[in-house]
Amino acid sequence: MVKFRNVKPEDLPEILAVETQCFSKAEAATKEALDKRIHTIPDSFYVAEENGLLMGFVNGPVIGEAFISDDLFKEIDANPPTGGHQSILGLAVSPDFQKRGIASALLAHLEKAAKLKMRETITLTCKENLISFYEKQGYLSAGISNSLHGGVTWFNMVKKLK
Repeated sequence: MVKFRNVKPEDLPEILAVETQCFSKAEAATKEALDKRIHTIPDSFYVAEENGLLMGFVNGPVIGEAFISDDLFKEIDANPPTGGHQSILGLAVSPDFQKRGIASALLAHLEKAAKLKMRETITLTCKENLISFYEKQGYLSAGISNSLHGGVTWFNMVKKLK
């Protein structure tokens, strides 16, 4: 059975392994960036595990704006107790566990927590090939992002929580 929990510092090696399997070198978060997220925003960094195996994760800081900006990939602050916009900087599932609904379940877990903390929206950027996946989860496309992260074209996706 899949369980969801907040990240722990000792998860870093497994999280880094999944991150590098799922994203190109230019797009993947560095070990330092992931370590900072683990220590700064553990309240919005969740892992999925089964029988002690880390299957995937979702993370992102709560921000004041409706859309993600590239500076978030380097600098984040602790989350406010309530309000704001829950961003998603990373959603990744190990290739060994893909096509089992883990990514959708991680999004649902994050959404439930965001609603409890009265966040306004969940906001993320994705590549064009993933727009339909996020639309199936209730996200709306808000056009091309200003993000230059990883040198690719990103699309803003937003889900209103109120």
